Amino acid sequence: MVAWEYALLVRRYQGQGRSFEVTFTWYGPDGNRRDVTPYGDTAIAHLNRVGREGWELVSAAEDVNNIQGTTEVHRYHLKRPITI
Repeated sequence: MVAWEYALLVRRYQGQGRSFEVTFTWYGPDGNRRDVTPYGDTAIAHLNRVGREGWELVSAAEDVNNIQGTTEVHRYHLKRPITI
């Protein structure tokens, strides 16, 4: 039987005009939260990095603050098999 563990990668874009900040946060299967921004400046870079660790993208979701246009949050849900 295959069992899975799950994790979440969150990309946050906050800014206005020419001033903005993009951050990446990793929520691990053990409940830890870690700023992984220094490991890459694109979601693809982060997904490729965790893909090499056995993580598979399950789904992605996006929230955009369209009223002010200042905030975007992208959530990447991942899983990988574990042995019991």
